[in-house]
Amino acid sequence: MDPVHLIVYSDYLCPWCYSAAHRLQQLKEEQGEGLALEWRSYLLRPRPKPGRDLEKFMRYTQSWLRPAAEPDAPVFRVWQSGEGPPSHSLPAHQAAKAANRLGAEAFDALHPRLMRAYFEQSRDISREPVLRALWAEAGLSEETFANATDPRLVQQILAEHNEALGLGITGVPAVRVAGTDAFVTGAQPLAVLRRWIGRLRDGVLERQAG
Repeated sequence: MDPVHLIVYSDYLCPWCYSAAHRLQQLKEEQGEGLALEWRSYLLRPRPKPGRDLEKFMRYTQSWLRPAAEPDAPVFRVWQSGEGPPSHSLPAHQAAKAANRLGAEAFDALHPRLMRAYFEQSRDISREPVLRALWAEAGLSEETFANATDPRLVQQILAEHNEALGLGITGVPAVRVAGTDAFVTGAQPLAVLRRWIGRLRDGVLERQAG
């Protein structure tokens, strides 16, 4: 049976994207090869913004307690370090795309670490030393981190971001079924996602039977 193939537009600095990623990973573990997830970039902070106020940012992270209080939520912690705030979204996406070049296993090792580092561990994932450390923690070889500076990755990230805008996506997370232009936005509850994927799988079975 062909898997249900979902394309997920997401940003590593978005708390609701973290919730969505956590729930989709739970479903992936349940569904196995019956569910394929493809992560594409959406940039909430596309350009560097140096000099952002750390105290103001720390107050902003109080808002993370809202997604943290939802069922099936990952761990969120109000910012507790002197690092940051993150300057922009692009560096984390570059690292994730570079890992994906190494294969799905490498991407799957780094992708959740980027989000946990930001939302749970108060690490500034726009800084190269932090990204290098996460790269190593994911078990990826140090020399391959240089791939993250390839300008072609930036072009790919911007193309994915513009693709989302062209579809009418103005916020993330947004999930669409591959081969269609329809999308669902927001960190949907796990039960809702489970029912939706079940209906999509029924549709796949019907097409194959026909």
